[in-house]
Amino acid sequence: MTCRVAFEIQELPDVIRVILLLFLSKDKPTSKAAIKRRLDRVCSSLACVNISELDKALKEMSIEGLITESDNGVLLTEQGYKLGKEWKSLLLKKEPVLEVVAGLVDGSTTGLVVVLSAAISFLTGNVALFSANSLIFAAFLTLTAVAITNFSSFFLGGITGDLADILTLQNLMNYSLSDIPDKAERDKSLMLVKKLFLILDKEIHRSNFYAATICGVTTFIAGSIPIVAYIMLPNPFNLIISLTVVAVISGIFLVRYRSRKTRVHWKITLLETLAIVVIATIASLLLNLI
Repeated sequence: MTCRVAFEIQELPDVIRVILLLFLSKDKPTSKAAIKRRLDRVCSSLACVNISELDKALKEMSIEGLITESDNGVLLTEQGYKLGKEWKSLLLKKEPVLEVVAGLVDGSTTGLVVVLSAAISFLTGNVALFSANSLIFAAFLTLTAVAITNFSSFFLGGITGDLADILTLQNLMNYSLSDIPDKAERDKSLMLVKKLFLILDKEIHRSNFYAATICGVTTFIAGSIPIVAYIMLPNPFNLIISLTVVAVISGIFLVRYRSRKTRVHWKITLLETLAIVVIATIASLLLNLI
């Protein structure tokens, strides 16, 4: 059965529906009693949502094709699962596209700069700068600094930006729910939204920590691979392999990941990525020469 799924947050069942999409699964059935306990934990009150209000929300979700009900419990349909993922991405920021992209770009650019600096030092006869110990120390010190900087900036900046977005979304929901004619239902809806966003506040901190960790780790790994290849392999294969690794990370994996997540054609993403990497590399090399 195909139906239109409207998602204006205008009444109490809409709020309940959002909570259920965040917490239900498409693989493991959840009993109605467990759903009721979940709602009670959200609103911290046994009188927050009664069973008739829950039944109404479940019935609407079933009609819209978002869930299936059976004796074993409630399951999300494929459509409900996809919609739930969108809400998790919006409310919990569980799609760290920017963090992965930044980690791959910064890491591969750092590795590229280190490799090219070492190669230029070797070609110009500056053997002191090209010694293995100094190269390893300088390379991984630089890479670690970039990874830590990425972690801290994305963690602190991400929390600030996400909380501002969440506050705006909460205000919009409150404004929409304030039009409910029945005072009891209106107060209950506003209280449930307030409690939900208090929980989301904690989840956002956790989600941003994971995203920042992903960014830092991705930065370090993306930069380490070409550097290790350059140090371990003999000349001139080390330079060729290192540049190939950077090209694969930046030109293939990164482009494919960005184009798939942002739904932009890969040719446009490829040109943008190449421009960013080239500009960043030239700027870093010029700064190293000063």
